Amino acid sequence: MVKRSKRLEKGIESLKKEIGEHFDKLEKDISEGDEILVKYHAKEIDKSLIVALERKINLVGEDIDHNALIKKYRDILKEYKKKLGI
Repeated sequence: MVKRSKRLEKGIESLKKEIGEHFDKLEKDISEGDEILVKYHAKEIDKSLIVALERKINLVGEDIDHNALIKKYRDILKEYKKKLGI
């Protein structure tokens, strides 16, 4: 069970890093005005990465800090979508 928990924690950290990279790409594409890539990165963060992060966190167990992190990611994404009218 310990190996599984460590693997899941590693996966969670990897997903956090990947979400951060997609937010950076989203910001870059917004500044460049590339609307297609902006929508792609927003959808990728929302539909794929955050959902995968939630699943891994649920497998590890409920943790207040991780749930707050997911809420933070969703709020940031919501602000970007509101700005862009998506």
